[in-house]
Amino acid sequence: MVAKLLKLQARTDYVDEVYKVLLDAISEGSLAPGTRITQEEIADQLAVSRSPVLQALRLLKKDGLVQDAPGRGLLVTPLDATWIAHLYEIRGALDSLAASLAAQRGAKLDKSLITKGRRASKGDDVKAMIDADWAFHSAIYLASGNPLIAETAHLHWVHLRRVMGAVLQSSVQRKSVWDEHAAIADAIAAGDAPRAAELTALHTSRARENLVRRLGEVLGDELENAAQVP
Repeated sequence: MVAKLLKLQARTDYVDEVYKVLLDAISEGSLAPGTRITQEEIADQLAVSRSPVLQALRLLKKDGLVQDAPGRGLLVTPLDATWIAHLYEIRGALDSLAASLAAQRGAKLDKSLITKGRRASKGDDVKAMIDADWAFHSAIYLASGNPLIAETAHLHWVHLRRVMGAVLQSSVQRKSVWDEHAAIADAIAAGDAPRAAELTALHTSRARENLVRRLGEVLGDELENAAQVP
């Protein structure tokens, strides 16, 4: 296993904690796509029994984040650029609807969301970048007044976090992303629903193109490096 996982503090039920640790590792890319993992390794690194690890892995498998490996154990599900593009089409529809509804309601997003996002984009903490992005979009989902939007979007975000983690480590798009976020927030605050929806659709389309392109580069580099291993 490539990732270095931190031991968990002693308690009786570790399933949620193990799940979160592994989800973060997969999202941030420290557990890279295709990495083979076993219950024993995870339990040993986290200093917990195998039972909560088994349950956490079952949840991750249900989410489609890990899959059976040839032979013994599991592996982190490989990323697929085409599938990610389809996922972004769904996200674009949801986000545009949320922005339009939020603008119609005259919502005012917390300006600190943009400030924190810009700050995170200048650093090297991939998890902080992903969390800031999720916080911004979650605020729009909440402001839309339709709880089903957030509920539906959350199902896809576990997978979106993965591709973001894979590309944000070296992406040059970070500043422009938050410029686009700021423009969307302004349109929502102005009550301009068509503009908010338009900017959101454009933002999602650009993100999809950039992420799929960059993902192709990342996967290409990984395949090239693997081919060079004797």
